[in-house]
Amino acid sequence: MVQYLSPTLDLAFAALSDATRRGIIDRLGRGDASITSLADTFQMTLTGMKKHVQILERAGLVVTQKIGRVRTCKLGKRGLQAEAEWIEAHRKLFEARFEALDEIIGEMKLEGSDDTSS
Repeated sequence: MVQYLSPTLDLAFAALSDATRRGIIDRLGRGDASITSLADTFQMTLTGMKKHVQILERAGLVVTQKIGRVRTCKLGKRGLQAEAEWIEAHRKLFEARFEALDEIIGEMKLEGSDDTSS
């Protein structure tokens, strides 16, 4: 059942609302990366990249590990299953409503053609 109050979903959707953070997820999907290399890839300061990574970490989408002076980022293990299920449930709802609207429009067209032929 879809829950309406879900801090996990809220954090994930808030994190994914930013194009840079979605880009970070895409980049980490191809392999782990240091914050420095991510900052270089996205042409931003280390401070700015750290803030983006922290938001993704809070949402559980990214994990970091510091080894020596290098902080490496990788995708979190929780994935996006809950978010995908929420989106799919709402996609089905919209689809059903549009199908119902198509039926109504079809009926109205039939009624209109019956009125003009009489």
